[in-house]
Amino acid sequence: MARFHPLAVAAVEHLTDDSVALTFAVPPALRAEYRHAAGQHLALRRSVDGTEVRRTYSICSPAPAPADEGPRTLTVGVRLVDGGAFSTYALKEIAVGHELEVMTPAGRFTLEPAPGLYAAVVGGSGITPVLSIVTTLLTREPQARFCLLRSDRTSASTMFLEEVADLKDRFPDRFQLVTVLSREEQQAGLPSGRLDQERLAALLPALLPVDRVAGWFLCGPFGLVQGAERALRELGVARTRIHEEIFHVDAGTAPTPATPAPAHSTVTARLDGRGGTWAVQDGESLLDAVLRNRPDAPYACKGGVCGTCRAFLVSGEVRMDRNFALEPEETDAGYVLACQSHPATEQVELDFDR
Repeated sequence: MARFHPLAVAAVEHLTDDSVALTFAVPPALRAEYRHAAGQHLALRRSVDGTEVRRTYSICSPAPAPADEGPRTLTVGVRLVDGGAFSTYALKEIAVGHELEVMTPAGRFTLEPAPGLYAAVVGGSGITPVLSIVTTLLTREPQARFCLLRSDRTSASTMFLEEVADLKDRFPDRFQLVTVLSREEQQAGLPSGRLDQERLAALLPALLPVDRVAGWFLCGPFGLVQGAERALRELGVARTRIHEEIFHVDAGTAPTPATPAPAHSTVTARLDGRGGTWAVQDGESLLDAVLRNRPDAPYACKGGVCGTCRAFLVSGEVRMDRNFALEPEETDAGYVLACQSHPATEQVELDFDR
């Protein structure tokens, strides 16, 4: 069960004019709880004018080795969002010694180190979880190789530029790096411009044997991830080999409800071994109904992107407005995003513990 703990900020590194890396010190008593897989994320929370604000940021530091007790530090990358309540605070106010409420790691955009060829297509801050994945994989598995295709606006806006260059120096024979800048010409390498579906479908087979890649990791803005997935499917890559994490989705993507909600609905939820049944108010998501009675229910973005509120649908039917976090295999197995789910039957039962 995900829980928040206060962690002290051990380091603050400004990566670009609009991004920062925050490193948290993990005390010995909490290291087991903060053990994470490469690619997972943390939810951070603070109170703004009496309102709780939560934001999710991917861990960029490598995962601890199996024999380790857990991480001594955790580092996340934060990029400034226009008007962002948390990102503005992170870039302008957070300093070494501050304490932040940090949720234990979550997320399924992960890779367990294994031999083989892997690849990623990332845009902007989408490099953050992939940096952890690549570093962990190449450090722990000598028979693994990785190809990283990253897209950024300019070299000055590129997060973790030195860290990725260091990987290239450490693993020159096993790490292939290709950079595309959308708003700046490079002296060498690929021409500038956006990485859309058509360009990726032509570019990827020229970079590596697409059919031999064991796992593809797509991370960044919705348009890039969607275009990369379509390009890979066009190239014959099986859906099960494609893993996605979206960092930003434009507003207005929620569909119009296909069926009206029941006049009176209840949700039964099991959470941390305890259950309860509560009424769902008109227009309310199942997560909000649970939160009114169980404030410890897990969530972070409430936008259908991070997947923190994932729950198993035990009975009943729901309508999900948006889903940018669950894989098709998960929805087929019965999992839903509680923050985006509304009752389509009078009774709905969720299990957050599965």
